[in-house]
Amino acid sequence: MTMKYCNPVYPHDFADPFVLKTGDLYYAFGTSAPGSDGRPFPVLRSTDLVHWIPLGGALTPLSNPIAHSYWAPEVIERQGSFYLFYSASTSTSDEHHRLRVARSDNPAGPYKDCGRSLLPNIGFSIDASPFHDVATDKYFLYFANDFETSEPHGTGISVVELADDFLSVVGEPQTVVRALADWQIYERNRNYKGRVWERWHCVEGPSVVFRDGQYYCFYSGGAWHGTEYGVGYAVASHPLGPWRDDFAAHGPVVLKGIPEGSWGPGITALP
Repeated sequence: MTMKYCNPVYPHDFADPFVLKTGDLYYAFGTSAPGSDGRPFPVLRSTDLVHWIPLGGALTPLSNPIAHSYWAPEVIERQGSFYLFYSASTSTSDEHHRLRVARSDNPAGPYKDCGRSLLPNIGFSIDASPFHDVATDKYFLYFANDFETSEPHGTGISVVELADDFLSVVGEPQTVVRALADWQIYERNRNYKGRVWERWHCVEGPSVVFRDGQYYCFYSGGAWHGTEYGVGYAVASHPLGPWRDDFAAHGPVVLKGIPEGSWGPGITALP
């Protein structure tokens, strides 16, 4: 039976949406201001991906030190436990966002932070996306971080293997994607981290799938508030790479930003 529905299926603020399926239920997690329970990351539950019930906030707020903002939650299930990966800034500046992980026995939470930054030496890092590789039964974490020492300067995507405890990593992060094209410019003459960057690029929001022996890393690129913001992808034969992004020169080949107030075709098939 075909289900009829009308977008939006949830008509409230719900940025950076992520959906977890566990059993016969779906749980959606998003970025927005904490609700009446004071917990960040609103959680919704659904049986059909169309009708959603709010369940409150997912995460018990950080207290020592407190966090001023929380971004981009994603959850993965392992051996009956649920792990929420996210970033938080313990100052009023976005540049101090660092990756963290919290745990719960219930997919809806509340999740309790594990007490430390996951990659404290990386610097600015956001958009954590855990990935279970069924081919090796290993877990990897994809995330966005800044590249400042070589051009093109800007935010790119890296990956690192997760240790068994999910509280530490194995080896050093490897680069997945860095900006290659002008559509991936976030801002020209950006005043950031104490200097002005002639061109600051941005690729972020990684999400990896495994299909027909290949790994595909989808990502967003450009300025999130602009009409050129879009989605591209890179390909590899192993979760750690090397990754190939031969497609960025053609623009956001998966999905291109749509000008505000208009709708039209934007999705194309992978080659």
